[in-house]
Amino acid sequence: MNIKLSANSLWYLPVLSGVFIGTSYIPFPPWASLFGFVPLWLFWNQQTQLKNAFLGGVVTAFVFTLIGFNWVTYTLHEFAHLPWFFCVIGMLVFGLIGHLYVALAGVLWFWGRRAFHWPEPLSLGLMALITVLCEANSLTLFDWNFGYSWYGANIPVYQWAEFIGFSGLSAATLLCNLPLYYAWKNRKHRSGKIIFAAVLAGFVLLNLGGLGLKARLPQPDSKLNALLIQASIPNSEKMAVELGEGYTEEIIRRIMALTDKSLAEHKGSKVDFAMWPETAFPALLGAGFKDRENSVWLSQFLRDRQLVLVTGAFGVDEKSRLITNSLFLLDDQGEVQEPHYSKTILLAFGEYIPFAETFPVIRKFLPQIGQYARGPGPTVLFDWNGFKMGPQICYESLFPKFSRDLANLGAQFIVNATNDSWYGTWQEPYQHLYMTLARGVEFRRPVLRATNTGISTVSLASGEVLEQSPMHQAWTGLYEVPYLKNPQATFYQDWFWLVPCILWGSLALLLLVGIVKKPASTQTD
Repeated sequence: MNIKLSANSLWYLPVLSGVFIGTSYIPFPPWASLFGFVPLWLFWNQQTQLKNAFLGGVVTAFVFTLIGFNWVTYTLHEFAHLPWFFCVIGMLVFGLIGHLYVALAGVLWFWGRRAFHWPEPLSLGLMALITVLCEANSLTLFDWNFGYSWYGANIPVYQWAEFIGFSGLSAATLLCNLPLYYAWKNRKHRSGKIIFAAVLAGFVLLNLGGLGLKARLPQPDSKLNALLIQASIPNSEKMAVELGEGYTEEIIRRIMALTDKSLAEHKGSKVDFAMWPETAFPALLGAGFKDRENSVWLSQFLRDRQLVLVTGAFGVDEKSRLITNSLFLLDDQGEVQEPHYSKTILLAFGEYIPFAETFPVIRKFLPQIGQYARGPGPTVLFDWNGFKMGPQICYESLFPKFSRDLANLGAQFIVNATNDSWYGTWQEPYQHLYMTLARGVEFRRPVLRATNTGISTVSLASGEVLEQSPMHQAWTGLYEVPYLKNPQATFYQDWFWLVPCILWGSLALLLLVGIVKKPASTQTD
């Protein structure tokens, strides 16, 4: 027997959606991803006031943000040095504003339903589609989507990302909430059971197809041996270097000693190149600085060991004369191979202050935040000794188009240098890890990821993740990485904009249907 609850008694539904969604984010398994939005949509469909639709979205987003992104609390304490009380307040504020796309989706859908009197099937389809598009086009510092959780849980459906990307997987995941909405509404009828069984069967088939996609990948025709170095330098020391307060030589000495220790452990093994993390070499590199003491020291170190190195370091932008967060390749003679790469997608409030160029006075209130110059984008590869490496730094791995441009340049694999030391050990390192490695699945190229404090690892073109480093420990790992010398473009690489076009086209079509089929009594209002 169905019991129809009053609007006031339905407020537990947005909370329930928040719990479902939040506990389906990495590092949790995606147990509720296919139905997480169903309670919220049930709530929205019962509302008669726009305000309630908006607040329902706010409640859901607030709850899942607190569960899925509570690492922001730690980051505020570690980076901004705020007392824990204010960090918690900051987390609560972030919970309210961090994912307002949910509330926006509710408002847009509710307004459209009220204005055009959509019939229920059309209304529900638009509810799902508007939610998908608001999620895909939301403004956020951490560009999360619902596709990554499948990869984090190693569920084979993630292999379809080579066709639709992880953003496409996210859209498909959200859209699957719609048939399960119908299944729940009709759970006591045969039709509901059939819909549920069809979704389950489809999910099983997609996973079997994912296994088939992995099995049919071409066999690599070459391999490399990369030595990843994770020195685990404390934030206090890295910040001291950036503020000109020392520790430069100590950090260099520490990472060199760790590299030497690893080379000794792997004596007799071939090492094509070593890789140090983002800003691991805490000094300036480049043509104009090769005679500086630290640069000479590094060159001599590499020359003595006949070691090739990819490392994060600082550069200088010739035009603005601002410091750059850069990635350099030095050959076995210790010579920098130009061009180096400078980070293009900078992290707001970490590497630049929004609007500070227009209102310079802002910098007086936030002096601890660096002001870095932007690089030229994914326009160069590290082309050395037959290797074509696609360089990217930290946050840039979150943006598929960046890696796509590297793949279009002919990158055989991606080298990603990261510093994740601001985020603790609970959620963000795992979320960021799989968001980075996801690019390798989309474009079927290995990804080599060296971090300061973890998680450092390598993923193969198949998506397989090799040994993962411990967090906040000094560590090294030698990886044999198979790859293709001339990797073919994936479907997603060639048809990058297909899924967004389909989604927006579907929205336009459904809206047109809604206008055409608008009841005659409302057309003359």
